[in-house]
This record gives sequence, C-alpha cells and structure tokens, in this order.
Amino acid sequence: MDLFDKFDGVAALHASLPFKDVDPFKVVMDKILSETVAVINGRETIMAGTNNYMGMTFNEEAMEAAKAAIDAYGTGTTGSRVLNGTYGIHKELEATLCEFYDTEHCMVFSTGYQATLGLVSALGGKDDYIIIDADCHASIYDGCSMSNATIVRFKHNDVENMERRLKRIPEGANKLVVVEGMYSMLGDAAPLKEMLEVAKKYGCMTLVDEAHSMGFCGEKGRGIAEELGVEHLADIVVGTFSKSVGTVGGFAVSNHPKFDILRFVCRPYIFTASLPPSVIASATAAIKAISRSGNRRAHLWENARRLHAGLKSAGFDMCTNTAESPIVAVHLPDPDVGTRFWEQLLEEGVYANMAAPPATPSGVFLMRVSVCAQHTTDQIDEIIKRFKVTAEKVALELRNT
Repeated sequence: MDLFDKFDGVAALHASLPFKDVDPFKVVMDKILSETVAVINGRETIMAGTNNYMGMTFNEEAMEAAKAAIDAYGTGTTGSRVLNGTYGIHKELEATLCEFYDTEHCMVFSTGYQATLGLVSALGGKDDYIIIDADCHASIYDGCSMSNATIVRFKHNDVENMERRLKRIPEGANKLVVVEGMYSMLGDAAPLKEMLEVAKKYGCMTLVDEAHSMGFCGEKGRGIAEELGVEHLADIVVGTFSKSVGTVGGFAVSNHPKFDILRFVCRPYIFTASLPPSVIASATAAIKAISRSGNRRAHLWENARRLHAGLKSAGFDMCTNTAESPIVAVHLPDPDVGTRFWEQLLEEGVYANMAAPPATPSGVFLMRVSVCAQHTTDQIDEIIKRFKVTAEKVALELRNT
C-alpha cells in the first residue's frame, strides 16, 4: 500500500480533463504588464481571474513603501511574531487596520488562510460548538478540524436552516458562528444582517470572514458588515491582503477585551515567520489608499454590473441573478465543456478561472471571472465579446440561441 494511493481519484479526474495544450491549473504568467494585462504563452492576455479587486498591485504608494522598507529593514524578519519577528512597522500596520475598522485590537498573520485557521482553531474548545455555512472556505473547515469543538453545518445562506441548527444545541453551551460576507466561487453575498441577528438571539459569538468583500463593500470599504450596518454584531472580522490589498498576509480585528490573549494560544500565529517588511509596508500603504478610494470602488461596481449584464444578455447561465460582487461566475454543464471553454477562452486572449470540485459547491463547474477596478469599459466589453466567440467555438448552447 502506497500512501499516495489515496489520491488516485484526484489524479484520475485531472487526467480526464480534455485540455490540449495548457493545463488550467499550471498556467505560468510570463510577464505582468499591468493590473489587467499579462503575457501568457507569448500572447498579451486580459487578466480576468486575479482577485485583484481594487487594483492595488501597482499602486505607486504601496510600491514605493515596499522598496523603502527593503532598504531600511532588509528582506525578511527570520522569526515568529512572538520572537524577533515583530518590528515597529508590524505594529503600525495593526494600528492602521484598527483605525480602518474602528476596532481596538488587531493581529496580522502571514497569510489570510492562517488568520481564519488560527482564529477558528483557537476559539473552538472541547465542549464548544462551531456553526458554519456549508460553503465556507477551506481555511474555516481546516480550523474546525484543528479545534476540539463540535461542528454544526447549515445550508448555504439559509437563515432558517441556521436557526433550526442553533435550536438543537444545548442551552448554555459556548457557540461560535462563522460566516463569510462574500463567497469566493459563486460571488454571492451572505444575508449577513439576518444571520448575525439570529446568532446573537441564541447567544453566539460571531466571526465574519470579509476576505472577498473588503475594499469595495461599504462606504469605507470594510466589507459586507459595514455595508449592511451590522458591524456591531460581528465580534471578530478576519480578512486577507491577497485580494483587494494586492499583496499577501491576513488579519483579524476585534473589540473583545480579551482578544490579545490569542497571540499566545493561536498556533498559526506563533509557529511561523512573520511577514517581511516590504509586504507589511505595501499593505499599510494600500489600506490607507483603499480608505479614500470611493471613485475606484464605484468604477469596480460599474465593471461588475456591466460584465454580468452582458454575459446574462448573451445567454450564459449565470450563478447569480445580478452582480452581487466583482466575482462573476458562469455555470458550465460538465468537465468536458468546462475545460474546452477555458482553454479556448485563453486562446481568445482572456484568462479566467476554471473552478472545479472540490473547490466549488455542489460539484459544479464554473468559469469564474473576478473583475478589477482598473479594467476599462473597453476591456469589459472585450471580455464579453470573447466569451461569446468562445461559446460558439466549443458549441456551448446559450439560453437565447
């Protein structure tokens, strides 16, 4: 028995995908020309699958801050946050996030995955209950696995099902409800107001993952909780720097008076090296820029609505009725069509994400586009045009044809 044999099913699924020249999961970016254009296989390609929602990867202030930090501090800390890995700029970033979210406490992690993994695993104890949306991110599921808590799942975005699950939990038990503001595959927003109200009705602590809604939701870009006016119902907010902030890292913010104790019990925070100074500096500058980027947020939403409306009008099977986020997902009927569509779309000069199980809910295959604030209107129209050309070339039947 080979320990790798357990992965034979995954290998067989990958081998069955009918791509000809380019593996969807092994794409190499030869050159990055801008936030929205890259060279892939020698061809200039519109980037429509990067999660670079606010277009901060080439923000001049962030880039200059990163360069200055390398000159001042070198390339890395070579230590954990609880050893030699906390510099003054790490505390400055945490202070910037506290100001951005209007909270008292903040912890910065080396990745967004570690932020959710760390918070969920540390808070869930032997006699506790963690209640999660069934479509939660892998980092949340992995945090549940690391904890000793009892895990309770409810149907995706189903408030009534969530409440039925909560009613079955013993009265007086410690409970943590974990939901996302925006879901990364379908691009659908959570009914967060109703969920948090139900959670508080049953005495739950609440954690909201705003990884895919930070930057463009809410007046200041803090996420769905801000947009819906329910930040006071979220005990903890976690997020990432790898989407709207344009770099890498993660964070958690809270007003809970005992929050800082997590620095001494949260294993993904303790047992890994801290982020390098260049990343810390660029994240700080980008978050400050995001807080004053109302026009950029507005253009991002214009782009998302234009793309969704154009694809829906063309007859594509959309995963949401309207654009609920900059994630615009198209449902494809099966792996064969999905793979051929993705490869042909790349041939047409558009890179999007082919999303497949187990990353997608209910085993569906998606063509997932993530819009950037720096996409021009012409680029959005070109993406729509090339989607339609691709559909014709792979014989995908559209609803209105």
